[in-house]
Amino acid sequence: MSGSATAGRQGDSLPGIVRVFRSIFLRLGVLPFFLVIAIVTFSLLSDRFLAVNNFMNVFRQSVYLLLVSMGQMLVLITGGFDLSVGAVIALTSVTSALVMVALIGMFPDAVWLVIFAGCLAGLLAAAVVGFVNGAGVAYFGVSPFIMTLGVSSVVAGISLFLTGGVPVSGMPFDFGNVFGFGRVWGIPVPVLIALVAIAAMWVLMDRTRVGAHIYAVGGNEKAAKLSAIDTKKTLIVAYGLCALIASLTGLLLTARVESGEANLGGTIALESIAACVIAGVSLRGGIGRVENVVLGAIFITLAQNGMNLAQVSSYMQMVLLGGVLILAVVFDQVRYRMIMGRA
Repeated sequence: MSGSATAGRQGDSLPGIVRVFRSIFLRLGVLPFFLVIAIVTFSLLSDRFLAVNNFMNVFRQSVYLLLVSMGQMLVLITGGFDLSVGAVIALTSVTSALVMVALIGMFPDAVWLVIFAGCLAGLLAAAVVGFVNGAGVAYFGVSPFIMTLGVSSVVAGISLFLTGGVPVSGMPFDFGNVFGFGRVWGIPVPVLIALVAIAAMWVLMDRTRVGAHIYAVGGNEKAAKLSAIDTKKTLIVAYGLCALIASLTGLLLTARVESGEANLGGTIALESIAACVIAGVSLRGGIGRVENVVLGAIFITLAQNGMNLAQVSSYMQMVLLGGVLILAVVFDQVRYRMIMGRA
């Protein structure tokens, strides 16, 4: 509070337009500036960028990153991060596909029961991964970087071992038809699921005790312990929910490609962290808003869409995305110091 007040007093002596930009930066982070730069740049490079159909396509494509970013946000707010979300997506895809293919041969008339069992198997596998991540960080004090990187390697290896690197095909047709390409009231089913997930996450973080505990642990873990908050349990919940949301993304992507793939979610860990940091989620923990993360994920997808329309190569896109992430982290440091009244 005092840091914000100090930053506010320092901003009183600045010219009007600079004061407005400064206020936006302190309140929303670097995301609004990145959005404006991206829209202006790509609209100049391609006349198709500002088309309504293109924006609708961007929102539909952003669903998968959006879901993973919301899970990543939970872990970032606790002061950690999860590098295993991509591997969780692959494990979910492989596990659910293998279970469905195995059961559909035994129960050909119970299609929806088979789909439910396959989805449940994928979610359970992800829950185990999330629990292992959370327990390693909370009870054994392992660095989130080492813990989730190691788990990512193990899980990716398991996915490749289960499939031999070959896509798993033969799943029920209705799974892909409904969850990959289905529509309700003209709205794609993945978009509806994402909207429900956004609402649920907003309620969790803004209206429940669990959300308050996650913010408290990330803001000051010692103070949270003194306030009788079970910090270890909170960390496990955060990592578990992150894995479950990544698993939900894995199910939707599996339905989209209509096969179990061990290579799904390749770069999504980096992209989800970038979306969160650009959206103002602090790498120090304790700060982050659901609605901003949604915009951050849409920004990353929008930038990728613009680069595709501008015919930027996929290799150069990786370079630019990494550069954007570095810039976002730098601006996060600057913003933190300004809020604390040290800039």
